[in-house]
Amino acid sequence: MASSTFVTACLAALSFPLLASSTPVTPRTKTSPFRWDDTKYVIAFGDSYTYAQGTLGYANSTFIGSNLNFSYTPEQLLSDRIMQEDVDSTANRGPNWIEDITQCGVKEGLTDPQTCDIQLWDFAFGGADISVEYLPLHHNWSVQLVNQTEQFLRYGQPVLKNIVNADKTLVALWIGINDIGDSAELDVDFPSYYDELITTMFEQAVEPVYKAGYKKWLFMKLPPLNRTPGNLVRAAGPLPNTTMIGWWDSTLDSHAAAFASQNDDVTALVFDSNTFLNGVLDNPAEYNITNTTSYCPDYNQPLPVTQYGCLPLSDYFWYDDGHMTTHVHSILAAEVEKFLKSSSA
Repeated sequence: MASSTFVTACLAALSFPLLASSTPVTPRTKTSPFRWDDTKYVIAFGDSYTYAQGTLGYANSTFIGSNLNFSYTPEQLLSDRIMQEDVDSTANRGPNWIEDITQCGVKEGLTDPQTCDIQLWDFAFGGADISVEYLPLHHNWSVQLVNQTEQFLRYGQPVLKNIVNADKTLVALWIGINDIGDSAELDVDFPSYYDELITTMFEQAVEPVYKAGYKKWLFMKLPPLNRTPGNLVRAAGPLPNTTMIGWWDSTLDSHAAAFASQNDDVTALVFDSNTFLNGVLDNPAEYNITNTTSYCPDYNQPLPVTQYGCLPLSDYFWYDDGHMTTHVHSILAAEVEKFLKSSSA
């Protein structure tokens, strides 16, 4: 268990010790130390890897609202429910990592976030990039990250400040999956470009939410997008490739460390999803995974997919060409929770 001078921006030390390491920055005594066991609320932002479908959210996209219907009332937010109903509730046909670590919305049917032991308020939006300043919307209803936090601060925070104790809240942010893919063929200097994107993320999304009182943060590195089924057979080689993903992740490390070092009351944890998930791909049998190179083409058809000649969905790493199965999300969630516990003061 870490002391109260725990390193403020920490890389996950995972169960593959030869593949992962912990890189410290200058320690500072935290005025509000993080303890996972004391966490009662999680607020999430991001893209399809993180969104939870809500009864009042745009279909296949989010918990509440959209770019076409940006505002919502207090009554709408508090009456919204997390859906867990087969195909359309997440991007992986079952609970995702953020639902798993909170155990909120994992049961079939509808869940009121306020009934969960760890309340999950999930404002991630499927298809999101960081900002339209750099990349266009996937759809006219999409909500980019900087607009997710704007929407939260404008319509969500005035309600949740009376429900959520910020000192017992972890803000989880997983973004960049679409950014690195959507920009992969641009003629730019990628390290500089990624630095611009992540600078915008911290200045326009992270800092405003921090100023609203949220001091405990979890940032997720990119999944192994170079190893998606489509990238494995791409004639010219994967895009994004390993080098590009490394540039993104190291830039995220630097910005998270700076954010924490500049604010004595901030805990900024960075989980190395890339190293861990590459380890799962390299050692699939340890996780009861059979197929790491393709996916069931009938993934969204009525279950069981074995009737179409596929393996059970839980045997696959990939649910489709860009998303992981719910089985892999549960594996990831267990490792993230171990990391959060080991990173606690």
